[in-house]
Amino acid sequence: MLNVDEKVSKLMLILKNNGYKYTEKRKAMIDLLVREDRYLNAKYVSENLSKEFPGLSFDTIYRNLSTYVDLGILEFTEIKGERFFKLACINIKHHHHHHICLKCGKAKTIHTDICKELNIPELSGYRIDGHKFEIYGICPNCLKEEK
Repeated sequence: MLNVDEKVSKLMLILKNNGYKYTEKRKAMIDLLVREDRYLNAKYVSENLSKEFPGLSFDTIYRNLSTYVDLGILEFTEIKGERFFKLACINIKHHHHHHICLKCGKAKTIHTDICKELNIPELSGYRIDGHKFEIYGICPNCLKEEK
């Protein structure tokens, strides 16, 4: 398993190999996402990076997060109309799903392919090219904190 610095270097290499310049701001953004290892919104990323980079605009952060999704570095989910981003599950080679904690943003991997498990008569004869199934709730750690 790679440590934080190795993961950041690997992800920065993906950017470089796709024609994007290495910048300290991009590195800091990826470093934050690797260290947090949970779903984060652009506002959280902005608040954390503004300490180190006071002039960094929210638009630049959001544009970079979207670029990282396009490159397969990040994945996103939408909760109450807002996008949340986390590192893509690059090491998992099979299709899977997540339970996402609405409090802390941690994602629990579900290795069962829900679509294969369901027999959906309405889709008989259809080819399925992709799907996304997410479960939202509260994780055991956050439940303990509530009590």
